[in-house]
Amino acid sequence: MFRDLIAEMDTAVFDSLGDQALIDGQPAQGMFAAPWLQPMIGKLNTGLREPHFVVRDERARGVIKNSRVSVAGQGEYSVVNLEPDGSGLTVLVLRGIYD
Repeated sequence: MFRDLIAEMDTAVFDSLGDQALIDGQPAQGMFAAPWLQPMIGKLNTGLREPHFVVRDERARGVIKNSRVSVAGQGEYSVVNLEPDGSGLTVLVLRGIYD
């Protein structure tokens, strides 16, 4: 029951605040962040310095290192690491592709 409630909440948050992307050409909804684009809020330090795209675990299935991620309005990236957080979300750590 708790997992169902969290899944509903995740869906609402991703639908309202999420970013559209393509992962290996397939649509994906997630949360994009790049440290150099974030406003400074106090002295919060997340430890993540690379750009990253957070997706639900189900969407992360099949994503591998070097998968290509295109985030609408934010550029092209390659996946350098996948970090499941244990809460149903996976962080795709990215590196910019500069053709």
